[in-house]
Amino acid sequence: MITVNVHTNGTASLGEVPPEEISDVLARPDEVLWIDVVGPSPEELLLLKSEFGFHPLAVEDVAKVHQRPKVDLYERHCLIIFYALTRDAAAEDVTLTQVGIFVGKNYVVTVHDRAIPALSETSERWSRNVEQIGETTVSLLVYSILDTIVDSYFPILDAISDRLDELESRVFGNLSAETQQEIFRLKKELVTIRRVVAPERDVMNVLLRREMPMFDQAVIAYFQDVYDHIIRVTDAVDTYRDLLSSALEFHLTLASNRLNQVMKTLTASSIILMSMTLIASIYGMNFVHMPELQWHVGYLWALSLMVVIGASMAVLFRRIDWL
Repeated sequence: MITVNVHTNGTASLGEVPPEEISDVLARPDEVLWIDVVGPSPEELLLLKSEFGFHPLAVEDVAKVHQRPKVDLYERHCLIIFYALTRDAAAEDVTLTQVGIFVGKNYVVTVHDRAIPALSETSERWSRNVEQIGETTVSLLVYSILDTIVDSYFPILDAISDRLDELESRVFGNLSAETQQEIFRLKKELVTIRRVVAPERDVMNVLLRREMPMFDQAVIAYFQDVYDHIIRVTDAVDTYRDLLSSALEFHLTLASNRLNQVMKTLTASSIILMSMTLIASIYGMNFVHMPELQWHVGYLWALSLMVVIGASMAVLFRRIDWL
């Protein structure tokens, strides 16, 4: 599905532009064209290639997902690969969606496989606040897209932070296998986010440091704000990963300590039983000439001796915190 936004001298329109009219819109320098393509078919990609003159390698990059975030500069346009994050609240899982952003002199083309709330929000804001925005440039539009995508990361990080707090309380309480599985699941999500956020930081650094003809120098300063947000996201992800590692280490240490305590208790109990069994074994021997064999109080003596030895060892083990 192809959605077209056209911004002309303080007015905006949203609708379907016939393929044969895209070239006419591009020929008018006072208009900024934004085409959003969701789930493009091969025919639509060929249409975009022919109308905008995209480089074949750039079209191949947006056709094949799971590309590394990057910036590729071509003769008449550049390609920015970015990622939007969405979170399934029911499954508590983070999904990555690749966004290919073609940027030309007076156009922006975004290509992605599924609908992205951040792009819909940018389109609504652009259409709703067109009078306040005034003259729209490609640089301002790209900034708005990138800024909205990066800002959408923070609610996901807040949800991860809430889950992390819950896990920390569970580590001190229930040492179940589900707790450990949840820790590894959350670490996997953070690794997934870190895998795309770190290269995106390099992307913003390139946009800040490298001079590109399609970006106005006045708007490039706004890219610093997006760069700062990505730094905050990266720092938060690293902090949460460290906290999860610490929680996992504490979880394993606590489980090991409890296992050691159980082993000490079982060892102390075994020693007490062995000492009592030793007395019973001695008096249970079948030798004929044994002192105390015909003793009338021998039975009570043996029981008393076992009780005294067992109680004494129990007191000793309790003092050294083995029982």
